[in-house]
Amino acid sequence: MNSHYRISVPAVDFHPPVYACRFNDKPFQLDGNLDKDFWRAIPFTDAFPDIEGSIRPVPRFRTRAKLAWDRENLYIGALLEGDEIWATLTEHDSVIFNDNDFEIFIDPDSDTQAYYEFEMNALNTTWDLLLTKAYRDMGKPVNGFEFHGMRTAVHIDGNLNKPGSYNHSWSVEVVIPFAALQECAAENRPPKPGEYYRVNFSRVQWKVDIQNGAYQKRLDRETGRPLPEDNWVWAPTGVINIHYPELWAFVFFAESGQQSADFSIPENELRKWELRKLYYAQQAYFDENGCYTDSMEVLKELLSRISPCEANKTVRDLPYQIATTMHTFEITCPGEEENSRIAIFSDGKVTVFPEG
Repeated sequence: MNSHYRISVPAVDFHPPVYACRFNDKPFQLDGNLDKDFWRAIPFTDAFPDIEGSIRPVPRFRTRAKLAWDRENLYIGALLEGDEIWATLTEHDSVIFNDNDFEIFIDPDSDTQAYYEFEMNALNTTWDLLLTKAYRDMGKPVNGFEFHGMRTAVHIDGNLNKPGSYNHSWSVEVVIPFAALQECAAENRPPKPGEYYRVNFSRVQWKVDIQNGAYQKRLDRETGRPLPEDNWVWAPTGVINIHYPELWAFVFFAESGQQSADFSIPENELRKWELRKLYYAQQAYFDENGCYTDSMEVLKELLSRISPCEANKTVRDLPYQIATTMHTFEITCPGEEENSRIAIFSDGKVTVFPEG
């Protein structure tokens, strides 16, 4: 319905996972194995669905993750089940998703810009980078970025690069110092209890055949190229594009005994989503007309036509304000706090600011 637009409208509603990342000061030994005392009381996420959501089949292999924190580090563990355990890339900052991989995305201040990406394969080869903006908003990847102090490990329940029934899963552990994240965090500091980051995880899984005792990517018979990879993620984006930070999960930094049910999506974030829908409509309007519009009625009508998700065809009744120039726009609505407003800009950034 909207394939000719630069920016696809997601085919999912706004229901990101909410996860209580529990404080955990137990001793930690990095080895990639999640079967240890450190992780025992930490719950798994739900199994990852396809990146496009429920319109796609349930992934053929199960993937789940865990998160914990202490005053210095964010701890991430993931269990990737399945018997196709292989990897080829050995050089740091290679394009790791050309192998099967596990990926981490972190937006510490939920402005959908200046966020982190990290990928690793079953050889524990890693790629870390900083995104200035989402690619759809003309963002650039900063491949020279490094997570200083990060530690990673892989544990394989089976054999790497050797097909066989003894292959069951591979698991990863990633330790990220908050000092490596705080440049893009609110107030440039580590999180406090009750605060949240926006996070997503992705598993890239290529379709393979076994030839001469080794895994080979399955080829398209017509083109001779590998078939498209599967993308299984924690928080579906409704498009085959993980770089929709507005739909990533909410990871709340919790005390040791708190549950995910103790937290909910803040009202300001719900209002950001209403602004985001208008952003999709504005971008589509620009594609059709070469300029932006200051008419809410025009945007509402366009949104009702282009959204593939019924719940996203309308916006809440809020006192929106729109300002446009030849090549930019700004849409605002009141924030939850008195005398505050939320703004979304044509480059995708969202922010909360004091009014007046």
